[in-house]
Amino acid sequence: MKVICIGNYPPRKCGIATFTENLVKSVISASHEHNADLEVEVIAMNDRDQVYDYPNIVKLTIADQVKEEYIIAAEYINNSGADLCVLQHEFGIYGGNSGLLILSLLRQLTIPIVSTFHTVLQKPTFHQKEVLKKIAEYSDQIVIMNPLAISFLTDIYEVPATKIIRIEHGVPDFGTIDTSSIARPVSWQGRKVLLTFGLIGRSKGIETVIKSLPSIVKNHPDILYVVLGKTHPHVVKHAGEEYRQYLEKLTRDLKMENNVEFLNQYVSESELTNYLLNSDIYVTPYLNKAQITSGTLCYAIGGGSAVISTPYWHAEELLTEGRGILFDFKDYLQLADIVNDLLNNPSKMELLKRNAFEYGLTITWPQIGFQYITMFNEVIHSNEHSFKTKTAFEFNIPEFTTSHLERMTDETGIIQHANGFVADYSTGYCLDDNARALLVCLLAQQRFNDKKYERLIYKYLAFIMFVQNDNGSFKNYITYSRSTYEDVGSDDAFGRAVWALGLLVRIAPNDSLFQLGLDLFIKATSHFHEINYARGYANCIFGLYHYINRFPDQEQFVKMLTNMADNLVELFSHNIKNGWAWFEPVITYDNGLLPAALYLVYELTENQKYLDIAEKSRIFLESKCLVNGHLTLIGNKKWWTAHHETSEYAQQPIDAMAMVLLYDCAYRATKNNKFIDMLKTCFSWYYGNNDLNLPLYDSETKGCNDGLEEYGVSRNQGAESMIAYLSSWLTATQYFEKK
Repeated sequence: MKVICIGNYPPRKCGIATFTENLVKSVISASHEHNADLEVEVIAMNDRDQVYDYPNIVKLTIADQVKEEYIIAAEYINNSGADLCVLQHEFGIYGGNSGLLILSLLRQLTIPIVSTFHTVLQKPTFHQKEVLKKIAEYSDQIVIMNPLAISFLTDIYEVPATKIIRIEHGVPDFGTIDTSSIARPVSWQGRKVLLTFGLIGRSKGIETVIKSLPSIVKNHPDILYVVLGKTHPHVVKHAGEEYRQYLEKLTRDLKMENNVEFLNQYVSESELTNYLLNSDIYVTPYLNKAQITSGTLCYAIGGGSAVISTPYWHAEELLTEGRGILFDFKDYLQLADIVNDLLNNPSKMELLKRNAFEYGLTITWPQIGFQYITMFNEVIHSNEHSFKTKTAFEFNIPEFTTSHLERMTDETGIIQHANGFVADYSTGYCLDDNARALLVCLLAQQRFNDKKYERLIYKYLAFIMFVQNDNGSFKNYITYSRSTYEDVGSDDAFGRAVWALGLLVRIAPNDSLFQLGLDLFIKATSHFHEINYARGYANCIFGLYHYINRFPDQEQFVKMLTNMADNLVELFSHNIKNGWAWFEPVITYDNGLLPAALYLVYELTENQKYLDIAEKSRIFLESKCLVNGHLTLIGNKKWWTAHHETSEYAQQPIDAMAMVLLYDCAYRATKNNKFIDMLKTCFSWYYGNNDLNLPLYDSETKGCNDGLEEYGVSRNQGAESMIAYLSSWLTATQYFEKK
C-alpha cells in the first residue's frame, strides 16, 4: 500500500506540521508491527515565500498561493502509483479564500481520499462552508477528533454520517519515557509551575491566568506561570508582537514579574515532554467555546498533567470523568480558587493527574496509527470510491424562488446592484435588468400559474413603458429618484426590451397585458434599422422569434428576423480568419446568445446557412469554454482575442445563462440529445461545477453571487446575476424533468 499525505511538515513550525509528522511515523510503525507493506510520501505546503529543508520523505512542495502547483501535485499523485491520498485540513494552510485552491487538486485525483478535519466551524462564512462541503464531497472518509464535529458536519455541512469516523488526536506514549532523563529547568527549582504552551494569539486568553496570579501568590508565593511558545505567524504578520507585549505589560502592571516566565520559542517534542512532566498544573484559558480540537490539551492529558481549562468544546469532552477541571471563560478569580485548592490539596491534584495519564495511554500515537492503517485498508478495498461513482458532476436543484428578486424590487422596478444581498439604491435602475426580470416572471407565470408573478410582471412592464421614448426607442439608466441622464440607451438594452416584449406578446397571462405589450413592441420595431452591434441583433431575434410564434403569418416580421440574422452572418463572414470563427474580433460577454439566435432563425426558416454559422460559432466557443468537463467562462477582466489569452476571473452568471440558452436553442433546432447534456453541464456551473469548485447560488439568501474572482466568489448579489440564475433554472429544469 502506498499513501501520499498532504499537509504542513517539519521543519515548518506549527501544530499541523507536528501532527502530520506524528501521523506519518505512527502509521509506518503500525505497518511494521503488523507486518504490513506500507510506503508513505509527503507533499508539504509552503507558506508565502518560505522554503524549508525537508527530510527525504517530502517528495514535493506546494506554494500555498500558486494554483498551478496544486495542479502539478495532482498530476504527480495520479502518476505515483499511490493507493490513497491523506489530506490534513485546517483553515489557513491552503491558498485562496478559505483555502479554496486545494479543491483544484482534489477534483483531479483518481484515487481515494481521506481527509482529517482539524477544525469544523459552527458558524462558517460562505466560503468556509462551501470549501469544507466540497472537500467532504471529494473525500471517501473524513476523520474528526471530537464527536461534536459529527453533528456540525451532518447538520451544517450536509455531510453523510457514513463518511465520518472519529479517531482521537494522538499523543506520545509517555509511559515509555525514561524519567531519569527528565531535568527540571533551573528557573523552576523549588517552585510550583503553571504551564500554557502552543502558538500564542489573543484567542488563547493568557491574560486570564496572569490576572489570577495576585490571588494565587497571596497563598503560594512560589508559584510560577510559564507561557511556552512563539506568537502565531499569522498574528505576527498582521499585528506583530502586540499581544505578547500586552501580556508583558499586564504582568508588570500587576507586579507579577517574578511569577511569570515567557519562553518565546518553538520547542521540539522531547523538549515539550520535559516541560510537561516538570510542570504541576496545565492551563488552557481559551476565550470561547468554538475550539473543536486542541492538540496541546491532548498532549497535557497524555503527559498526566493536572489540567484546568475553560469549557471550550474539546475540553468539555476530554476533561470528563475526573480528567480535569473547568472554569468559566475570563473568570480569573474562579481560576485562582481552583489553583489554590489543588495546591492546598496534593491528593486531589494527584488524582487528576492519574486519571489524565490513564486516559492518555489509550490515545498514544502507536494506537492511533493502527486505527488509521485499519481505516486506510477499508477505504482502499471499498468499491464505493467517490471518484469512481461520480461519472458526472452531481448536484441537487433547489426549488424555484423569486425571494431575492422581490427583495431587490421596489415600486419603480428592480435595483441594479447590491451590497451583499441588500439592494444598493445609489445604483438606480436600468432597462436591461427590468426587461430580463420581465422575461423571468413571464416564464415563471407560465410554468407555475401563480398570481405573485403577475404582480411582478406589472411592475417590470410599467418600467419598460416609462423609459420608452415617444419615437419607440428606450432610455436605459434611471436614478433612484426616477430621473434620467441619457436620451437613448445601448443596442443591448434596446434588444433586451424587444425580447421581453416579444415574449409578452406570445405568452401574456391576460389580454390587457397582451395589448400593451403588442403596442410597445410594434412601436419599438421602427428602430430596428438603427441596430449596429451583434448582441443587439441577437436580442431582437429572440423577441421576433416569440412574436412570430404568436403571429406566424405576418411575413414582414419574418423579414425583420432574417435581416437581423443576415447581419450576424455578415459579421461572422467578415471576422472569420486564421482559425478565428466568431462574429467579432474579440469575445466578450453574453456570448452564447449569438449562435443561439441563429439556431432560432434556422428553426423558423430551415435555412441551412443559419445553421452552418450557428454550428461553427458554437464549436469555436466550446473550444474555449467546455474543455475540462465543466464550463469555463470568458473572464470579464480580460476578454478573448485571437492572439491573447483571456482572464480566468470575473466569470459572470449572465454568461452561464447565455450558454444554457445556447444549448436549449440548439436542441430545439436540431433535436440532438448531446445538447441536453451540455446544457446540464452549463447549468451545473451555478452549483459549483466551475473553475473554483464553488457554488454561485447562495442557499442562505436564495440569491446568486455576482461572479467567480481570483480570491473566490463575489458575495454581491445584484439583479443581473439573480435574473441570469432564475432564467437558467426555468430553461434547464425542463430537461431534468424529461424521462
